[in-house]
Amino acid sequence: MSSSERSLRTGLRAVALVLALAAAACTVRPLYSDAPIGPGGETTTAALASVSVAPVTTRYAQEVRNQLIFLLYGGSGAPAAPAYDLTLGVTERRDTTTTSQTTDENEPSSASMTVISRYVLVDRATRKPIAQGTRQASASFDVPRQEFAAYRAARDAENRAARELAEMLRLAIAQDLVRHGAK
Repeated sequence: MSSSERSLRTGLRAVALVLALAAAACTVRPLYSDAPIGPGGETTTAALASVSVAPVTTRYAQEVRNQLIFLLYGGSGAPAAPAYDLTLGVTERRDTTTTSQTTDENEPSSASMTVISRYVLVDRATRKPIAQGTRQASASFDVPRQEFAAYRAARDAENRAARELAEMLRLAIAQDLVRHGAK
């Protein structure tokens, strides 16, 4: 065996060793597992149940908040001594997606409702923000010619988007709490 072959093998062994060590440092676990996420031994489910969600002012924001509270607390009441405060800023946007050409007026025949939330998660003990972010969800709907039917279709789309947004927020908050607890 020549010296160049030996040095190549030694180099390949070194690369394999570095890759093995890097792979050993990676940990993967289910987000909602019962394993503790921090030094206090708190699980992700318990951490989510200790988040207090601040009141909001609009109807669609209240839809997001109500669904998020249900998802965080599992249908039980609000925490007696929350460890985290969550502030939501929720806005909505309606976009016309298709315009019908059947009349003299260009009436929309379908639209999309987008609900957007900016959130800030704060640790109550330190009063410092743990995480912040933005999430959005959309729902499409048909726009009929009858005024009340069009109004109701828009509200139903708004509610669907709010429920989807609450699911996204729950996942984002869980990830943020796991990251915070892992420090």
